[in-house]
Amino acid sequence: MRKATIAAALIAAMMATGAEAKWLRADTDNFIIYSEGSERSLHSFAEDLQRFDATLRLRLRVAGGKEPNRLTIYLVPRAADAGRLATGKSGSSIAGFYSADLDGSYAVSNREIVKFKGTSASQQTLFHEYTHHFMKRYFGAAFPAWFIEGFAEFYSTADFTSKGHYQVGRPAYFRAHGLVNMPRIPVEDLLLKQPREMRSSGQMDVYYGRAWLLTHMLYYDPDRAGQLTAYIEAINRGEEGEKAAVAAFGDLAVLDRDLQRYLGRSLAYMTSAAPIPVPGTITVTPLPHAEDALVQWQLERRSARDSERLAEVRDGLKALTAEYGNSANVWYELARAEWDLGDEKREAAAARAAVVKALAIEPKHVRANILLGEMLIHDLGKKDDPSTEDWAAARKPIILANRTDPDDPVPLYAYHESFLQQGIMPPKIAVTGLERAFALGPESASARIAYAFALARNGDFERAARLAKVVAFDPHDGGQGEQILAQIETMRKRSDDAEKGTADLSATTGAKVQ
Repeated sequence: MRKATIAAALIAAMMATGAEAKWLRADTDNFIIYSEGSERSLHSFAEDLQRFDATLRLRLRVAGGKEPNRLTIYLVPRAADAGRLATGKSGSSIAGFYSADLDGSYAVSNREIVKFKGTSASQQTLFHEYTHHFMKRYFGAAFPAWFIEGFAEFYSTADFTSKGHYQVGRPAYFRAHGLVNMPRIPVEDLLLKQPREMRSSGQMDVYYGRAWLLTHMLYYDPDRAGQLTAYIEAINRGEEGEKAAVAAFGDLAVLDRDLQRYLGRSLAYMTSAAPIPVPGTITVTPLPHAEDALVQWQLERRSARDSERLAEVRDGLKALTAEYGNSANVWYELARAEWDLGDEKREAAAARAAVVKALAIEPKHVRANILLGEMLIHDLGKKDDPSTEDWAAARKPIILANRTDPDDPVPLYAYHESFLQQGIMPPKIAVTGLERAFALGPESASARIAYAFALARNGDFERAARLAKVVAFDPHDGGQGEQILAQIETMRKRSDDAEKGTADLSATTGAKVQ
């Protein structure tokens, strides 16, 4: 199947949804949702999503309230549209996907109603992905890969009665084929192997199904009450995986047989005693013309995985400036797309001109100021011997962005990283800012990793390792976290060796080392 161009995809989307389709925006306490569907359907969708968030908070004892950095969700017309955004290829259909990004985490779902049993595939996928987001944002512990997926699958099937009662723990019917007809994965492999070791899509389907089933059993089987908590606590104390599993669950062969018997049982699920209220206010508003035209291009830019797609987005945004040249956001998106093409393919002067135009229209535009700072710092890298004053000047737009929106993690992160780019240790104020950035966007691997290394550089290796372990256990990580853990351990060893060397010198000379 050949790649579809971005322009062709947008034309197809217009034909499918109607040329007059306009993007609507729904705002809730925890979400910003964009959709070209009807106002009524978007409001109903926002209610269910906010009620799902309230359900997670109630069951997992997480305080509510309005989030300073809400998750953005784009509702595209079809599963094929979500598939093209995720893969860059036409002919690929998926229910949706999620991206944990310091620049602003987002999820893509679709408005097709395709049901097998229970809720629609798109809702189950969105609930699965939002559960990942919720776990990353609110729980600092390291969870094994199988439980990360099993936990998300467990909550993905949640539904609500007509009166708003939640139903949690409903069967994952869409995993039935893998559980019943495919060769099963032994519990020992499920517990001790990473999902990436399951090569085929069939094995991955079995993995998700078995992870869901084991999670369900550990939650609902009274004979195994407390075992899951003991297991996770042992993992976070640093115990080796197999030892922690055997200590918590007993003989893994017996656990495997129990799990297979559990599959044949009639599975229970829980219904809340009272309806789950939807907290806060939900507003649905049409977007101004420039923002309406920009939404799809912004989504295309954020989803682009290669320079070819990004160049198409850049060209589309360039055309958009002819009609909406007075929009700071349009100019910023053009500048961002151009800059993200990288040193070899970007037109740096065009990117700089676009960001300058964005700031001429809106001098305190947060992301445009961050991008300008990024450009200035990049230019310093080409200068023979930039002065301290040069670096201070390059940081000025980043500082302005932080002052404009103190709850945006990106300027805090950029400010800290600028000192590393300068080749010096970040000052305490920058490390404190990075800590705040991580608190605002803990689901971002880049923020977590940067903060872990900052802690390690300051000698707090225990906290650094705990942060890195969360990434290492993430089934979507691809091995990056394991490398980071190894680097932190190397830093710890060097620090220990240096301290030992200092102590030996002191003992030899009788001098007191300051």
